Amino acid sequence: MIQIKKFVFNPFQVNTYVLYDETKECVIIDPGCTNDVESLELMNFIKQKDLKPVRMLLTHTHIDHVIGVNMVEELLGISPEAHEAGIVFIDHSINTAATFGLDLDKNPEVTRFLTEGEEVTFGNSRLEILYTPGHADGSICFLSREDGFIIVGDVLFQMSIGRTDLPTGDYDLLKRNIFEKLFTLPDNTVVYSGHGPETNIGFEKNNNPFL
Repeated sequence: MIQIKKFVFNPFQVNTYVLYDETKECVIIDPGCTNDVESLELMNFIKQKDLKPVRMLLTHTHIDHVIGVNMVEELLGISPEAHEAGIVFIDHSINTAATFGLDLDKNPEVTRFLTEGEEVTFGNSRLEILYTPGHADGSICFLSREDGFIIVGDVLFQMSIGRTDLPTGDYDLLKRNIFEKLFTLPDNTVVYSGHGPETNIGFEKNNNPFL
């Protein structure tokens, strides 16, 4: 069974997730740590749980979700994996970070591209990849049907959805992906978003004012 630890990092309050199972292998999703205090918090948890990080995954490549990639890569020796369509943002990471007063020494380098239908495996666990653009090109979700949860990045939030006024944003496409790929999941599927608290599919289907 997959265990989930959430950290809230950086001025954008990004949710960084560590997923692990009984084998102690783990994956890190959306490393948002921007300083030594935040990176130490992440590393201390991994050390205390005696985890073995094997993969670093990105739901999408907006700067708030990738600002900690280089730090994690340097400390743990794992490289980021993302959808190829997100490279448009990766290539401008340094300049985008500077716009928000954040320091980034180099653009992250994605070493493996993830595609819809592919499975991410670690330990005894697996995550199915869903391609869900609309908030940003390259947005993907990580679904565990067995454990009943999905990590959605900035696609869907509790009582909200991802903004679509940024480059490559498309409101109609985002809604279509939510309805066709997320709202077809069981109502009790737990939704872990890129910002804010957890929710579930059934609650959002019945209450989300944007949908």
